Amino acid sequence: MRPSGRLPDQLREIRLEPGYAPYAEGSCLVCFGDTHVLCTATVQEKVPPFLRNTGRGWVTAEYGMLPRATNRRTDREAARGKQSGRTQEIQRLIGRSLRAVTDLGGLGERQVILDCDVLRADGGTRTAAITGAYVALHQALAGLVAASLLPALPLREPLAAVSCGLIEGEARLDLDYAEDSTAEADANFVLTESGGIVEIQITAEQAPLTSRQFGAMHELALHGVGELIRRQQAALGVAA
Repeated sequence: MRPSGRLPDQLREIRLEPGYAPYAEGSCLVCFGDTHVLCTATVQEKVPPFLRNTGRGWVTAEYGMLPRATNRRTDREAARGKQSGRTQEIQRLIGRSLRAVTDLGGLGERQVILDCDVLRADGGTRTAAITGAYVALHQALAGLVAASLLPALPLREPLAAVSCGLIEGEARLDLDYAEDSTAEADANFVLTESGGIVEIQITAEQAPLTSRQFGAMHELALHGVGELIRRQQAALGVAA
């Protein structure tokens, strides 16, 4: 029995609130159970120097946790004067993931910055951030289309992310902290609506994984991402 009482293939309670931050071009409050992340999208009419005069745009991300997102206070990274390796790794993952489904040529010479701020952390902050960031990005790009600044939405297909793990030999979907902290193996899957793999991060904590165990987690991830994308589309008012 899982600590939460969920079935092995059951997501936590999922909530997506687009438009949560009214001053941003796109935004979404995403909740995976007790993990809450505020994702905002900012559109800038400029690109990094390496993309100037190329006709291509850019999508990038920044990630951070509020000091009391966990059960004890964490110093602000700005106060320490540098970002942790974990923060840099997660924000690069978010940026890579969203670029994978964005037509950067169709975006034109403009940049979208996705800010993902963790309000409450109970495992799976990076997967929640990717899932919510897609909604914020979609909303921002749809605004450009509505303003006749883009002829069409420069998104190839929906994308979401979910964690899986192996606990007591059982593959489980969408781990909370109680499970993640004791898992024999844990993984993060970033997948598209068609099942395309953008990125898989997987670590065996106790013994090497078998192909059967990996396959079981992959199947759970496909199921979970499919459900998350249905929730994204419903939140955005997009026909499935």
